[in-house]
Formats: sequence, C-alpha cells, structure tokens
Amino acid sequence: MPGNLCAATATRRPSMSLSLSGLLATAVLVATAALTAPAAAQSYPSKPVRMIVNFPPGGGTDVTARLMHPWLSKELGQQVLIDNRSGAGGAVGAEIAARAAPDGYTVLWTLSSHTINPSLYGKLSFDTARDFVAITLGANAPQIVVSSPTLPVKDIKELIAYAKANPGKLSYASPGVGSPGHLAGELFKQRAGIDMLHVPYKGAGPAIPDVMSGNVQLMFATMSSSMSHVRSGRIRALGVTSLKRSAGGPEVPAIAEGLAGFEMPSWFGLLAPAGTPRPIIDRLHQAMTRVLAIPELREHLVAQGADPIGNTPEQFAEQIREELKLWAQFIKQTGIRPE
Repeated sequence: MPGNLCAATATRRPSMSLSLSGLLATAVLVATAALTAPAAAQSYPSKPVRMIVNFPPGGGTDVTARLMHPWLSKELGQQVLIDNRSGAGGAVGAEIAARAAPDGYTVLWTLSSHTINPSLYGKLSFDTARDFVAITLGANAPQIVVSSPTLPVKDIKELIAYAKANPGKLSYASPGVGSPGHLAGELFKQRAGIDMLHVPYKGAGPAIPDVMSGNVQLMFATMSSSMSHVRSGRIRALGVTSLKRSAGGPEVPAIAEGLAGFEMPSWFGLLAPAGTPRPIIDRLHQAMTRVLAIPELREHLVAQGADPIGNTPEQFAEQIREELKLWAQFIKQTGIRPE
C-alpha cells in the first residue's frame, strides 16, 4: 500500500510542476501586458485617427464633428480624418466602426440614434451594447422642429391647430427612419393628437432644401444642421424638443411652451470598438474633454445648438444602457419599423 501511494505521488509531481510553470507563464504575460499597456498609450497615436461619422455631410453629426476635428487633431498630435458613412439611420457607419481593429485608430462620432437602432432594426450585424466602448458624451443636442416659410404657422400651438384643421395634409422630414428626428416627430404626433406623414431622408443635409422649397412642410432635425438656415430666414423655427430653451437658440421656444411636458432629448457622442485598450480610451477621453473645454469651440458648438458635456466613459456607458431600455419600450409601443 505505501508503495502504491509513493507511486501515485510520483506520477502527480510532474503535473504539479507543469501547473506551476503554467501559472508562472501566465503571471509573466499579465505583468508584461500591464507594463506594455501604458507604453502603448504613451506612443498613441502614431498615425492619423479615422473618425467615422455615420450620417452624411451637412447634418448635425457631421457639422459638430467638423467643428471639433481641428482642435482634436492638435490635441492628439495626429490628423483626425472624418469619414462619412451614412445609411440605415446610422447603422451602416456603426457597423463599420464595430468591425474596425480595436487599436484606437478608428472611432465613431454618432447621434443618439445609436441607442434607437437595436430596437428599430431588430437584427443588426453588431451588438450596440457589446461591440462598442464609450469614450464620452460630447454634447446634448435637442431636436428642433422647423417649417417651410410657406406654411402659415408661427408657433407650436398654431401648428397643432393647423394640423387638426387639415388632417393628413402635413408631412414632416427626418434624417432617416428611427433617427431621433423621426422619433421626435412620432412622439409629437402622439402627444398632440395629430396626423402627419413621415418622409425619411438619408440625413439632414439632403432634407433641409426640400423644407426650404416647401416640398415637405416640416422637419425634426438637430439644431446644428438647422440654425444657420433659421437665422437666414430660409426656414422657420417652431420649437426645440428640450423642456427649456436651448442656449444655442434662446429665441426659439421649447415645444413644451405650446405642448405641456413635451421632451425628446438627443446627443452626440464618441465611441470606439470593443476591446480598445483602456489606456487608449483614457487618452481619447482626456483629449476630448480638453477640446470640449476650449471656450472658442464651446461657443461654436452652442451656436449650433449643441451643449458641450464631456463626461466619463462610465457615465456615458450607463446612459447608453438606460436609453437602450427606453427606446425598446417606445418602439414596441408605437410599432415603428424600417420602411
């Protein structure tokens, strides 16, 4: 019996030795990774950074990206290259970003449609929650409802009265099916008890000229894509979707002033592909928050109806999780589907 025990012990010793060797090897790898991660962050970026904007030129997402990118290029010490990839309410560009190498050289500047699309499209080729890591909420940006100058209304109360007196005769544009502008329009219809035809476009850029010409009477869009046209008199502002007036257009009333309690907030934010090393996320976050604190840039963003924020990755990630739940409920309730 003792001999058997000794033999058993002898056969176990090599496996114990291998196990210890494996543990030591793992420890070395972990230690090496811990040492090299800060080094990688210190050398990042060593080449231009591609910023995917998942809406076309001329829309609010594009306008705010182009306002920021010279400052961000300077802060990072490398050129930030804007790459417009529009389609499917932002899902096309988001998919490209999700599939990019998680090395910090591809980031996504997107609109709050990012949290809408999973419930709208159902089966995306990427997972909004798992395939991205949050960097920062760049700015809150309420939607604005604007009208053609030919539409005989000057405020929200007059718009609601006109819509009720002319059922089915109003149409409104949005930057795309499932975009914040689309959801704002549907929420407005629901709350006001009116009927309007939704006309989706591939971004605000191509939609605004049709509102100017009167081909479409109304539009729900970002302030950054609309305010310059409002101030030139080519379109008329009727209200913003925040509870209070925006600093970017204090002359424009809140929709809530004519329709009590109405609110539909939206935002612009920066994300990276999941798996991007935390030191690189921290470097991008640091650069973005420094840029968003520059007074001159803040003034430009506010003038476009975008209120600069710059919160932590954790705060932005939590907001995304909560909005995914919120829009899932709203889309189920309204039955909105891609056309």
